[in-house]
Amino acid sequence: MPTRRVFDDPKSRPRPWQRDNPKPKAARTRLSAAQREAARARASDAGRRYPNLIDNLWAASALDARGRPRDERP
Repeated sequence: MPTRRVFDDPKSRPRPWQRDNPKPKAARTRLSAAQREAARARASDAGRRYPNLIDNLWAASALDARGRPRDERP
């Protein structure tokens, strides 16, 4: 099993757009309509016209397919 890298300095960590996608192609899914709308709303609140990668990553990880916050408990 590969060892996990620990980044003490946040500047030494690669940016999200520079990292490889951790999921295999078969496991990747598109954002649901509710997740897309939440990403658009987050971008609008930040003063951007369109959502960027960070907004989309947030929507994919923080919201379920219906746009509700994911339950953190297992």
